[in-house]
Amino acid sequence: MTLIVKTRSSAPATQAAGQRFAVIGHPVKHSRSPSIHQQFAAQTHIALTYERIEAPLDAFKHTVNQFFSAGGRGLNVTVPFKLEAWELAREHLSTRARQAQAVNTLWMRDGALHGCNTDGVGLVSDLKRLGVRCEGARILMVGAGGAARGVLGPLLETGCKQLHVVNRTVARAQALVAEWHASDPSMQKVLSAGSLADTSIPEGWDIVVNASASSLGGEAPALPAGLYAPGAWAYDMMYSARPTAFMLQANADGAAHLSDGLGMLVGQAAESFYLWHGLRPDITPVLASLRAELNQP
Repeated sequence: MTLIVKTRSSAPATQAAGQRFAVIGHPVKHSRSPSIHQQFAAQTHIALTYERIEAPLDAFKHTVNQFFSAGGRGLNVTVPFKLEAWELAREHLSTRARQAQAVNTLWMRDGALHGCNTDGVGLVSDLKRLGVRCEGARILMVGAGGAARGVLGPLLETGCKQLHVVNRTVARAQALVAEWHASDPSMQKVLSAGSLADTSIPEGWDIVVNASASSLGGEAPALPAGLYAPGAWAYDMMYSARPTAFMLQANADGAAHLSDGLGMLVGQAAESFYLWHGLRPDITPVLASLRAELNQP
């Protein structure tokens, strides 16, 4: 049974036939967003179209303007345009987007472009779905790029005991953390940074999140052994039909539970859908459908 919760959204819900939405990126042909949003629309009985738009690398702003000028309602933004989307919507950003300095969801309201970042909400909602307890947890996050920046705020909001960011280039992790300390000095007790090699703690990490792009290349990050506490989770923000290199590394190092990021993908899409329509779809059947597609020979 599908549960659809009607709640208020910062973007007014409308049911007009043929509302137009899209995902924009470069490349974008492999994006699963059209399938996800079409399944959400079927659940909620909303008539819409959802397409892929591959924008030229030097014409993102022009492509976005064309889309909304032609009556488009909302855009999901993927690599490499999230920073440019943040710049376009910087007068009307959500708190999450301001913190992340990146936007993955755009919509027009009252003649103004609005932007939000739903990546962190997608991650945290998937961790909850999996039964991962973040409150009071010691979390290690691998990577300090755009993916890490997008999820840092929502992870901190879970009430974790410690969040340590490590990166191959340690200065990048330190710079990211310094920004947060400057905006919220109270985070100095919770949020820290370091190098990939300097990650072990005596009690072990309860959750290790791979926010680096290592899995895209089929490689695991250069992490030392002995990272995981008893019962710990290893979560890769990338997803694949088979366990990622990071997941295999974590399993060999004693992680009790493993997950890829497919649930995060669907979760962040559900939050975008809510922003546009004011309805929260049920992600369970959509996630099952995508997993089945991935597992097809």
